[in-house]
Amino acid sequence: MSREILLMVDALAHEKNVEKEVIFIALELALASATKKRFKEDADVRVAIDRANGEYQAFRVWTVISPDTLDEDAEPVEVNPAAQILSTDERAKGLNVGDTIEEPLEAVEFGRIGAQAAKQVILQKVREAEREQILNDFLARKEHLVSGTIKRIEKGNAIIEVGRIEALLPRDQMIPKENLRNGDRVRAYLTRIERNVRGPQLILTRIAPEFITKLFELEVPEIEEGLLEIRAASRDPGSRAKIAVKSNDQRLDPVGTCVGMRGSRVQAVTGELAGERVDIVLWSMDPAQFVINAMAPAAVTRISIDEEAHSMDVVVGEDQLALAIGRGGQNVRLASQLTGWELNLMTEDEAEKKGEEEYGKARELFIARLDVDEEVADILIQEGFNSLEEIAYVPLSEMQEIDAFDEDTINELRSRARNALLTEAIAREEKVEEASEELSTMQGMDEKTANLLASKGVNKLDDLADLAVDELIEMTGMDEDRAKQMIMTARAPWFA
Repeated sequence: MSREILLMVDALAHEKNVEKEVIFIALELALASATKKRFKEDADVRVAIDRANGEYQAFRVWTVISPDTLDEDAEPVEVNPAAQILSTDERAKGLNVGDTIEEPLEAVEFGRIGAQAAKQVILQKVREAEREQILNDFLARKEHLVSGTIKRIEKGNAIIEVGRIEALLPRDQMIPKENLRNGDRVRAYLTRIERNVRGPQLILTRIAPEFITKLFELEVPEIEEGLLEIRAASRDPGSRAKIAVKSNDQRLDPVGTCVGMRGSRVQAVTGELAGERVDIVLWSMDPAQFVINAMAPAAVTRISIDEEAHSMDVVVGEDQLALAIGRGGQNVRLASQLTGWELNLMTEDEAEKKGEEEYGKARELFIARLDVDEEVADILIQEGFNSLEEIAYVPLSEMQEIDAFDEDTINELRSRARNALLTEAIAREEKVEEASEELSTMQGMDEKTANLLASKGVNKLDDLADLAVDELIEMTGMDEDRAKQMIMTARAPWFA
């Protein structure tokens, strides 16, 4: 009988192209399942097959558990004496929680394992191993752009055959308004792999920016050869997309290469994307130039960069504004996603008005906090200083380049700026301490959150109660449920 086991393992492993160990484990589970049927209670049985000679043994197993084990309701767990034993039991002496006690059993005859349940265990394990092997072979090829035929449509989701693997293209990952049907051959991008009862399944998308990147890699050989790079991509699936390209060979025009002869390459990509129009722009290491390129076809007049907020004010002519915005804000939105910068579009008049407002605020700040006249404040602003921090901590050599100021004036301005910043810091600290006393006593509040709120001007319960949920989330980064709970707790006195 042991010889029959070895022969069967060899045959199945060869037929299904899976490891012998998988078949052995499946057989052990099947034998254990058949052996367990001898017991009326819920016993635990283990079967071990000798890989060399095919002999097998069965064991009844008890697992050592702690008497202090609690479930979610903090109630003692009910012990299953057929498969569990308390660590306080005499038989568990010298063992730790999680260890097992085994007792040899007479194993069932292999020839009697004709029960459907036992067969199913073996077949199921073999099928799982077979699917895993196919998946591993697929992953070894490192393919992300996959191609397959739609096998069926289930609740709007497309089930696609990719070789011998089944893949899922969810409805929300299809290009809007495209009409996919059974038998259609489609391409998609592999986002992840899900393992479920039916085995591993590829999850695909046709709307991710990575999909358009892979399509261009397929159509433009120079990308695979490393002569060109696609540095970024953004999409409004089915409508419009932008990609940023960079050449690693000065002899190549990256945009023209991606467009192809008479637009053949970009048209091939557009055809796969249900007519999605693609703007190909030149990538630049200079963020401002990159944004100017990304805003095409609109012409940008000038750009103002705010490094701290990671945003740019993009100024365009009145006649270019509609083109820069695009239909429904599409052009500026895609440009923002492509470059990674928040883009604020404005006309020359709007930019001038904003500049005047910022100039006025900076002048008032310097006059009030540095105790200087308008002439000194104007000089500082014209030299590019907009905050007390810049005056206090900019390298001395930069301020010495201002012809209108002598060394004594510069040192005095730096000293006043540092004193003003110190006064602000002390005032904020005092607010935090005041707030901690009131806010920290509120149910659900911790000291760190109370201090953070106080630093942002939320010093009392009423201040917290007046906030909207999204405002509190933006201030603290807490999750939505906690933000709602804290605001409702702060508002409780209103209804008392």
